[in-house]
Amino acid sequence: MTSNAKDKAVTILYFAALREQRGRDQENYRTRAADAAELYAELAATHGFDLPQNRLRAAINHVFCPWNQPLREGDTVAFIPPIAGG
Repeated sequence: MTSNAKDKAVTILYFAALREQRGRDQENYRTRAADAAELYAELAATHGFDLPQNRLRAAINHVFCPWNQPLREGDTVAFIPPIAGG
């Protein structure tokens, strides 16, 4: 994490396997993570997620984004795992 980053409130949305592992579909969360990648690493360590980042897509404010997309106060962040389907 960036040492001079400010603490910010974000909303995390969980889908599929992450929702099952977390036991909820969303939460309000405070973080100093600078971007989506740092936030996922923090959440994985905190909640024990077993999906590696390279198996997920990140979205901020309902738009898919690169993992280095900066986070801002009030953002809604989703980490979307692969969905099995036919």
